[in-house]
Amino acid sequence: MTSRPHRLLPLLLPLALLRPAPALADNAFVTDPEAPTPSSVREGVRWQERATPPPPWPEEADLIEFELDRPHAGFRYFIDGRHLQIGDDGVVRYTLVAQGPSGARNLSFEGLRCTPRGTYKTYAYGAAGRFVLLDEPQWQPIGERDSERFRKALWRHHFCVPRGFTPRPRKDMIRSLQGRIAPLQNSGFLTD
Repeated sequence: MTSRPHRLLPLLLPLALLRPAPALADNAFVTDPEAPTPSSVREGVRWQERATPPPPWPEEADLIEFELDRPHAGFRYFIDGRHLQIGDDGVVRYTLVAQGPSGARNLSFEGLRCTPRGTYKTYAYGAAGRFVLLDEPQWQPIGERDSERFRKALWRHHFCVPRGFTPRPRKDMIRSLQGRIAPLQNSGFLTD
């Protein structure tokens, strides 16, 4: 008479061989379920925009005219230098005045981010001596259209460090708008 455990042995032996040996579990060539993270990588903080009220209506004496690479259908562009600001969130906020050939002016309160291709947001438009806030304004990429050449110029030449993707110091922004900045600083090469 045979005992029952001996009959199960031929059935359990193949199952035991399928289970990995303890030495295989410590094998350096076995891949982890998640890729290892380098020690230099730190957990990031998601960017969050700060709420900012519109500035006061600009005074004529505070307007700084800036030039575009080529004339733009007779329009002239100005920035309110007194209320140009860099927020804690890294957004450059400014009042833009666009003056048409007839002398009529359009005002807007905008923000610009120094991202690799540049983004902007229009917070408010000026009307009758005050700003009217827009409902839920959205960040937009700075396009290549002629109507947005002034924003491209602000992003490329005046507000952002070339290839640094950070805002310039405010005093350098003012100097650049006034045309008093060294050519090397606008060339696209980082200065010392």
